[in-house]
Amino acid sequence: MTTRYTKDHEYIRIEGDTGIVGISEYAQGQLGDVVFVELPSVGKSLSKGDEAAVVESVKAASEVYAPVSGEVVEVNSDLEASPGAVNEDPSGRGWFMKIRVKDEGELGDLMTEDQYQEFLKSIG
Repeated sequence: MTTRYTKDHEYIRIEGDTGIVGISEYAQGQLGDVVFVELPSVGKSLSKGDEAAVVESVKAASEVYAPVSGEVVEVNSDLEASPGAVNEDPSGRGWFMKIRVKDEGELGDLMTEDQYQEFLKSIG
């Protein structure tokens, strides 16, 4: 299982030809208490960089962008009733969607865990 990160603080955890997408620990910390999540519809085709979801917190509303191109094959509907899961467990229960990866080559444009940690230091 490989995890990659975007400069917008989304992660994608690859399992086979599918990626689980959410926001990083850093992103949820910047947002504060998440109060609402708007998820894409299953079957939606996304291009890399497209707005895929919206997360609203007590501080702000932020877009969640597709880290790669593909089709949404599942959404975490539990977030509708429990958006706080994004704060409690962003890389576990707080995932947003699963996307069938269209072009695995796009993963090469994303940061590894080590690169992401270095990126966080550089903005920090």
